[in-house]
Amino acid sequence: MSIADNVELEGFLKAYPDVQMLEAMIPDMNGVLRCKRIHRREFDALFSGGVKSPKCLPLITTKGGISDDLSLDSFAGDPDQLVRPVSGTLADVPWLSSSIGQVLLTCATLDGEPSWVDPRNVLDGVLDLFRTLKLKPVVATEMEFYLIAAGDGETPRPLLTKIPGTSLDQLGTQYCVAEDLWQFDEFLNDVREACELQNVPLTVMQTEFSPGQWEINTHHVDDPLVACDHAMLLKRIVKGVAMKHGFSACFMAKPFEEVAGSGLHIHASLYDEHGENVFSDPQSTETPAISDTLRHAIGGLAETMADSMAVFAPNANSYRRFVPGTYAPVSPTWGYNHRDVALRIPVSGAKDCRVEHRVAGADANPYLVMAMVLGGIHHGISNQCDPGPRVPELTELPKQDPQLPQRWEAALERFKSSELVPRYLGKEYADVFAKMRQSECNSYHAAVPNIDYAWYLKSV
Repeated sequence: MSIADNVELEGFLKAYPDVQMLEAMIPDMNGVLRCKRIHRREFDALFSGGVKSPKCLPLITTKGGISDDLSLDSFAGDPDQLVRPVSGTLADVPWLSSSIGQVLLTCATLDGEPSWVDPRNVLDGVLDLFRTLKLKPVVATEMEFYLIAAGDGETPRPLLTKIPGTSLDQLGTQYCVAEDLWQFDEFLNDVREACELQNVPLTVMQTEFSPGQWEINTHHVDDPLVACDHAMLLKRIVKGVAMKHGFSACFMAKPFEEVAGSGLHIHASLYDEHGENVFSDPQSTETPAISDTLRHAIGGLAETMADSMAVFAPNANSYRRFVPGTYAPVSPTWGYNHRDVALRIPVSGAKDCRVEHRVAGADANPYLVMAMVLGGIHHGISNQCDPGPRVPELTELPKQDPQLPQRWEAALERFKSSELVPRYLGKEYADVFAKMRQSECNSYHAAVPNIDYAWYLKSV
């Protein structure tokens, strides 16, 4: 991966001479950007070789603490490692004062080698497998989220548009309604401008199928690390701009019981050293004209999907999203031009033939999701996995028992027993991921929620 240097810093400060502080951001295991502000007098040190930071920082819990189960010898005494700026991520922060900039960081050992604790490095390890095969993944992300109305109550509520001429909320499904875009025009325009300033190539903004839900897509790029940077920065942009406008944004997988959850969909194609899409078969007269390579890739994605669910659905709330009939797959199905399946082949030409992975939630870590999606593709190609029959176009998805874990505990057990996961995440990272998520799972289920009182306090 490319590391930013002082030349890049000088160019940025020439364009933004008022910047006095940089928000230096490290993606953690949970897909949260952990951030420090550093003063201008420290910029040169960061861009001249990196600065030191606690090794545990990318491995803290969702609540921002250190897990008691993180007792590996390599963390004794909370040792330092290096953090370095990622080239191309130095940017202005338009929703804050003119004196604030930002940059993504990546982690390295004190010897300068990539550190295994960084999810960016985990994904880069998977990309090495494709470099060996002389194949290049081209990927993009689609992310759904809810806007949340301002309020001081204990329960959040989605931010809805108003019925014209009234103060009443517009209820019901409002998929792709122009008037919603108009009412949120200032917010959406600020998101667009921030994306342009921060080199996030957004393509589409639209309202989704549930009231208050939105989707923003990014353009395909030929570097999955950059695509995941785009996803992380887009989350930050949406949250930052929403705050500026007096409301907030939510990327929980299932924030509201009565409406659909929010997903993180991955589009992936694969190109050889001549720039040819190996997922397409130009000689085929069938629809879709897909190659055996794509069939094997889908087979590998299907075989690895259950083992990967703890990554695709990393939190207790994640599993509330998997409700039949809400476009959240419960089995590793595949098909052409069919949005109920887990692995969809979109309508496309030979150049952009691809698979859309529709399982992960918006709460998942994009780097780890991408690592396991590409890992599944690599597994399928390497072992010529058979995907089985596809769901026919223009047919209802057959009713079936869920084949993917439907509860957090079950997903973690499957993850821990997997022989495939350590190959793609690395054994040390997979072990720590399992320990930390299991610790958080145990803490979550030890808490007594209000529903226990509502259901049981009087009756039992």
